Amino acid sequence: MDNSLTLKAGTFGGVALSVLPNITSADVFKTIVLAFVGAVVSFGVTLLLKKFTTKKK
Repeated sequence: MDNSLTLKAGTFGGVALSVLPNITSADVFKTIVLAFVGAVVSFGVTLLLKKFTTKKK
């Protein structure tokens, strides 16, 4: 079991150390903007579907 934990920690550490230097502030900003747009679209679609699927009394 200790071997598996060491392997997972080493793999995660290697991936993190190879990916982190390649992330720029523009990528972070783009990710934040896309997450915001996705949340707004998801909320809008949910309201639209709720409007079409609810029964009126």
